[in-house]
Amino acid sequence: MLPPLREVISRHGLAARKSLGQHFLLDENLTAKIARQAGDLAGRHVVEVGPGPGGLTRALLATDAASVTAVELQAAFADRLRLIEADALHTDLAALVPAPRQIVANLPYNAGSPMLVRWLHQAAAWERLTLMFQLEVAERICAAPGTAAYGRLSVLAQLTCRADILLRVPPSAFTPPPKVYSAVVGFVPDAAQPEPGLLAAFERVSAAAFGQRRKMLRGALRGLGGQALLDQAGIDGERRAETLTIEEFRRLASFA
Repeated sequence: MLPPLREVISRHGLAARKSLGQHFLLDENLTAKIARQAGDLAGRHVVEVGPGPGGLTRALLATDAASVTAVELQAAFADRLRLIEADALHTDLAALVPAPRQIVANLPYNAGSPMLVRWLHQAAAWERLTLMFQLEVAERICAAPGTAAYGRLSVLAQLTCRADILLRVPPSAFTPPPKVYSAVVGFVPDAAQPEPGLLAAFERVSAAAFGQRRKMLRGALRGLGGQALLDQAGIDGERRAETLTIEEFRRLASFA
């Protein structure tokens, strides 16, 4: 029988590093619930990022996953578990395991968004991603057009996936407790993914549009063609970025 996680932390002198935005998740009922949010993992090769003392890792190993590969930046931290010492932000996770692949992870707050952007660029490689973020970030990812939270991350995520908040997690569930709530977001990549060229154009357009979100689009997009680009896409230049749907951003990108 495995020792309690708090005993593991104490025995090995482990500590969550504030500089990395780490908060350990030790509640076994909650980690099991997060693992269930990923659906039936039978036969799936799961990648976990930032396992820390292994709370979520234990829950994943308790499923019928074919394998669990944990990628951990800190070296301090069975036949179905492989531990890789690496920076997940600069590692091609899809190359680590065969398909069908999933990522299930409690992400460090300070690296969650850039990690997600990297993985969305290879969304076709993944069957599903089940990821925990700071609640504010999760709400931005899933935000609808016309809302204050809607922005570049919303647009990129929803261009490539169906994204839903599955679970909200209070600060008290973590050690040490953060000052904010967290949330688990489920991503199911679309069967048809945008071509790399369109995705690159899409990022240029969304960066310009939301980089000056108080401006009308004809001004915010001046460097990419301004009103001429908007006319090609059939979009009113007096609108602002947060009013555009994902499909309208797709049209803009196709002409950019």
